[in-house]
Amino acid sequence: MVDALVSVFVERLLKALVTQSRIVFELKDQFEKLKSELQLMQSFLMDADRLKRKHQTLRTIIGSLRELVYEAEDILADCESRSKDEEQFVGRCTMCFSPSFSELPFLYQTGKRLREINQKVTDIKGNISSYLGVSFFGQTSTIAEAQNNQISRWSSSLYQHTQVVGLEEHTQKIKEWIFAANHGLLAVGIVGMGGLGKTTTAQRVFNDREVEDHFEKRMWVSVSQTFTVEQIMRSLLKNLGDGSVTDDKDELLHKIHQYLQGKRYLIVMDDVWSKDYSWWHCVSEGLPRGNGSSVIITTRIEEVARKMGVTEERTHSPKLLSEDNSWLLFRKIAFADTAGECTHPELASVGKEIVQKCKGLPLAIKAVGGIMLCKSPYLSEWRRIADNFREELVENDDSVKASLQLSYDELPSFLKSCFLCFSLYPEDSVISKEQLIHWWIGEGFLPVRNGRSALEVGKDCFSGLMNRCLIEVVDKTYNGKIVTCKMHDMVRELAINLAEEDTFSTSDGLKSRHLALKSDIDHRCFQTNLKLRALLSTPKTGEINKVASRVAAKFCECQYLRVLDLSKSIFETHLTSLLDHIGSLRHLTYLSLSNTHPLIQIPRSFDQLSNLQILDLSYCQNLKVLPSSITNLRNLIVLDVSHCGSLECLPKGLGRLSNLQALLGFRPARPDQSKGCRISELRTLARLVTLDLQLTHGDAIGDDEVDVLSDLQQLQVLTISYFGSHGTDLTQKINKLSPPQQLLELCVKFFPGDMSPSWINPVSLPLLRHLSISSGNLAKMNPSFWGNEKNVWKVEALMLEAMSDLQENWTSFQLAMPLLRVISISWCPNLSSFPIEDVGFRGGVWKKERQRQ
Repeated sequence: MVDALVSVFVERLLKALVTQSRIVFELKDQFEKLKSELQLMQSFLMDADRLKRKHQTLRTIIGSLRELVYEAEDILADCESRSKDEEQFVGRCTMCFSPSFSELPFLYQTGKRLREINQKVTDIKGNISSYLGVSFFGQTSTIAEAQNNQISRWSSSLYQHTQVVGLEEHTQKIKEWIFAANHGLLAVGIVGMGGLGKTTTAQRVFNDREVEDHFEKRMWVSVSQTFTVEQIMRSLLKNLGDGSVTDDKDELLHKIHQYLQGKRYLIVMDDVWSKDYSWWHCVSEGLPRGNGSSVIITTRIEEVARKMGVTEERTHSPKLLSEDNSWLLFRKIAFADTAGECTHPELASVGKEIVQKCKGLPLAIKAVGGIMLCKSPYLSEWRRIADNFREELVENDDSVKASLQLSYDELPSFLKSCFLCFSLYPEDSVISKEQLIHWWIGEGFLPVRNGRSALEVGKDCFSGLMNRCLIEVVDKTYNGKIVTCKMHDMVRELAINLAEEDTFSTSDGLKSRHLALKSDIDHRCFQTNLKLRALLSTPKTGEINKVASRVAAKFCECQYLRVLDLSKSIFETHLTSLLDHIGSLRHLTYLSLSNTHPLIQIPRSFDQLSNLQILDLSYCQNLKVLPSSITNLRNLIVLDVSHCGSLECLPKGLGRLSNLQALLGFRPARPDQSKGCRISELRTLARLVTLDLQLTHGDAIGDDEVDVLSDLQQLQVLTISYFGSHGTDLTQKINKLSPPQQLLELCVKFFPGDMSPSWINPVSLPLLRHLSISSGNLAKMNPSFWGNEKNVWKVEALMLEAMSDLQENWTSFQLAMPLLRVISISWCPNLSSFPIEDVGFRGGVWKKERQRQ
C-alpha cells in the first residue's frame, strides 16, 4: 500500500507547492527535495507489495518508508493549517515575507525534521537500489500516467454480479426439497469449501419468485464466526420487521414464535462455523413446526450441518465448475464490455491457461476475470498477468487466495487504499456506498484530475472494485444505482491481513491510523492512536453503537483526524457538550453525525473546521437549528440535513457555499423566518449536481423565485418531497417551477395535487433518463406529460409507488417512453395492463430484455 500512500502525498504536495502558502514557501526547498525523491521511487513502489512478500528485508525497508511518508503528510497538514490561520488576520502581500517571531520555533523544528526525513528517504532509496539492483533514474511521472490510463477502464459498472453459471440445476434441486417439506422443520445443507458458491446458491433460492410466493415469511441470517445466541435471534426478528434490542433470550424467543406461528417460513443460516450445537438448539426451540417450513444451512464443515439436523439426503455439495462453465464464467467477466465475447482471439489461449489454474473455483475465476476486465486487451499484458498468477500459486497453492492476492497487487495505487478501508467493517456487513465514498474523499485517496469532482471519481473507484469482483452489490435503486455492498469473507480476510501488515488498521485497534467505532471500543485505543486519521462507525444493519462518555471525550484529542463518522450512535450525555472542542480538529474533512442521539444543536466551534468538505447531519430528529456560522465552511461539497424533522429551515447565507455539489434536505425559509435561507439563494450554487428539496408551504417560494432551479446549470439529480404539505397555494406554485433542461433524474414524493405538474413533460425535460413518483394524491398525468410524435421521453427507468388514486394504462407509457427498459411498480391498484403482476400490492420489476423469473 506504500505506493498509494506516496501517490496521495505527492499529489497533495504538488498542490501545496503551487498554491505557495507562506509557511510551505518557507520550507519549499525541503518539500521540493522530498517530492523529487519520492517521485523517483514511484514506479518501483507500484510493484513493492508483490516484491516485499518475497524479501523480508524489503518489507522492513518499505515499512520504514511508509512511516516517514505518514509523518511528512502530517507535517504538510500542519503547515497548511497554520497558513490558513494567518490568512484570517494578515493580508496575503504582507505574509509572503518575514515570518513572525512566534513562528520561528515552529519553522526551525519543522525544517529540522524535514531534513531528517529527507535523509532517511534518500538512505532508503539507496538501500533498495543496492539490495535489488534497481535504478531510479528517470522514473518520474510514470505512476500518474498509469493511473490516468486506468481510470477510463473502471469508470462504470460493467459486470452484473447476478449472472452465474452452472447453478440452475442446483437451485431447482433445493427448491424441490423445500417445496416438498411437510411436518416438522426441514433442514437443508449446502456444504463445501470456501469460494465454491454456497452463498450464491442459497441467494438464488431465497430470491426466487416461486420461493417468494411459497413462503409467507423469509429470513436471512449471516452467522459470523463471533456471534451470540441473542444476536442470531435479533437478526431473525429484524427480518420480521421487529427491531428489538433486548438481550433477554426468553423474550426474543417468545416474539419469534408469535411472528411465525401458523406461517410457512424459510430461514437461511449462512456461513455457519460453530461446531457447538447448543446455540442452534436454543434458537430452534422458538421456531414453530409444521406448515412446510424449512431452514437452509450453508457451511464449510459437514459436521456442523449434521449437528443442525441436516441429513445426507438433504445435503447439497456444490461441485467445481466444469472446464466449459469455468471458461464461460471467465468470459462473462473478463469480456463484460463485449457481452462476454472474446473479440481478441490471441487472448483466448492465455485466458484458458489462467482459468485452468483456478481449478473450477468460482471465486478464483471471478477474481482473475475482474483483473483482465480492467486491463488493456494486449497479449503482452495478459501474458504478464498469467506469469504472475503462476508465481503466486508457487508461493501459495490455493487458487482462491492466489487470485485475490494478484487482484490486489494489480490494483491502481488509489484503489489499494480504498480496498483496505473494508478491513474496518465487521464480518457479513452490508456497507453503505455513500459512507465509503465520503471516507475516500475525506482522506484524499482519490485521483481528482481533469476538472472532475471528487464525488464522480469516488463512484468510479467503487465501480473499479466492483468490476474486479472484490465487492458485491447488495441493494440497488429502481434505476440501477448501487446503494450498499458487501465483501466475501475470503476477500475480507485478505483486506484485514494487508491492513494489519501496513498498520492501516489492526485487529486490536492499537497503533492504528484507522479505527472502527464500536460499542465495546476500549478508550485506551485513543491513547495509543494520537495520529489517528479516521474513526468510523461501522455497526451492522439495524444495530447501533452505545458510546460511553469517557470514550467520546477522547475524539478531539486525535489532532490528525481527517474522517470522523459517529453515525448510528447513542451517547450517554448530550453530544453537543462532548464535541465542544471539535474545532481543534483542524484537518477534519468529513464529519458525520447522522442518526446520532441526543444531538439537539451544533457545537459553536464548528465554524473553525475550515477544511470540512462533507457534513452529514441526516436523521438527527432532535436537531432544531443550524448556526449561521455554518455558512463559513466554504470548502463544503456535501451538506446532508435530510430527515431532520425538527429542523424548520437552514440559515441565511447558505448561498455563500459556492463549492456545494450535493445539498440534501433543503427546506426553504418562509417569510416569517427572517434568519432562514430562502430558495432564491440556490441561484449562486453553480456547482450543485444533486438537490433534495423539501416543500411544505406555498409561501416558501416567492413569485420571483419559481425560476430558481433553471439557473442551476450543473444540476443532474432533483428530488422534491412534499411530505406534510399544507394549503392549495403550494400546488399552484409547484406548477410554476422550471427545473433545468439538463436534468437526468427526477424524484417526486408526496405530491399534493391530483394532476402532475405541467413541467414534467419531454419538452421541458428532454434529457431525463430516470423518473420516480411515489405517494401522494396524484390521479392523472397532465396532458403535456405524454408529449407528441415529435417529442417523446428519453426515460429509461420508471418507478411508480404507493399511489392509490393514479389511473393510467401501460399503452400510454409505452408510446410516450419508447426507450423504457426498467419499470418498478407497487401499491398502485388503479393502474391497468402493466406487464407486472399484483401492481396493487407488492408489485415487482419489469425489464425489457427479460421479465423477472
